[in-house]
Amino acid sequence: MPLTATRIAADTATVTVASQMEEIAEWSRRYFGDWWNATTAKTPTEGGIAGDGGGLVLADLDPGRVDDVHTLVRDYGFDETVYANARTLVSRQDGVTYAVQPDERLAYQADGRRLVIVGEHPEPVAVAAARLARELVRAQLLADGWTVLHASAAVKDGRTVLTLGDKGAGKTTTALLLARQGWGLLANDRVFARAEEDGTVRVLPWPSAAAIGLGLLEATGLYHQVRERVLAGEQLHPTQHPTVTQALNDGRREPIWRENGDRKELKPQFFPDQLGTWLGLTLVTEATAAGLLFPTVNPEASPAILEDDRALTEGDVFSTTTEDRYPDIFRLIPATAPDNTADLVEQLGQLPHRSLMLTHDTDANSALLAKTADDITAL
Repeated sequence: MPLTATRIAADTATVTVASQMEEIAEWSRRYFGDWWNATTAKTPTEGGIAGDGGGLVLADLDPGRVDDVHTLVRDYGFDETVYANARTLVSRQDGVTYAVQPDERLAYQADGRRLVIVGEHPEPVAVAAARLARELVRAQLLADGWTVLHASAAVKDGRTVLTLGDKGAGKTTTALLLARQGWGLLANDRVFARAEEDGTVRVLPWPSAAAIGLGLLEATGLYHQVRERVLAGEQLHPTQHPTVTQALNDGRREPIWRENGDRKELKPQFFPDQLGTWLGLTLVTEATAAGLLFPTVNPEASPAILEDDRALTEGDVFSTTTEDRYPDIFRLIPATAPDNTADLVEQLGQLPHRSLMLTHDTDANSALLAKTADDITAL
């Protein structure tokens, strides 16, 4: 049966996702889109499709093969870990990595930069194939000296302000509010960054589903148009919690819900392309770092620039040892990949940086962010 394929390119990294099912290859074309130059690959063949030295993901439906890999993993003996929020059993034999996610009914085989994934249903296989393609791009970029930062990025005239901080610090809020004021959106949670010999820092996007809370959508006037699309039958990303979908269907806007006694925020999960088609944002594919923002959110405070000495640290970096959601279980990252974290931190530390207090007053936040970001990019 002929294969259909999507080719993905980010800087020098290339990956091809191939499948006998068009919808699986199309998923990656949609997911990476312009951010990673995703295009249809011509006349793909399994042997020659990755002849440019990039990565290859072969993804199809094969429930019997899932069972076979599961049996093989049990027979070889396995380590158990969590990968992409799923329980994962991993075995290695003769240089080949085998893995199975029993609850998801997905199985993997990895041999260098060639990965095979099989499953029972098209959507989980398509989601996993795109995730593996991104991991292959990550491995190639890390080998070329790029580093993953826990940051959002908004761009004006080719220059970006990176917003850093822990979960809930305001990274997505900052990027969304700037993008609503005409800035381009490069990323909402992670970026690739690399210090160049000319003293600049290049920044590339990390495509991912964007989680934007109902409270922020309501405050920015985006809630109604999102709900209208959901009611019309359009689908948000499948990683979205069913409680969020139900809240949108019911017209509930309370941003917080409880699960097992824990307070959690209701956050719709948008495909990267929906940031443009649903929310009207402009996506940007590359920029040069101009400065850093370090926000803190306090509903009781007033938006203001803070006088503190917060600066980028190595804790703001996702290394091969600190990456938790996507550990390198398939051993894609070469042991010889350079660690340029210290150089990057030093280079970014020389750029202007501001610490900000944000509140729940969206208009005041937007005004402060726009002025601060404009001042930084003008330096």
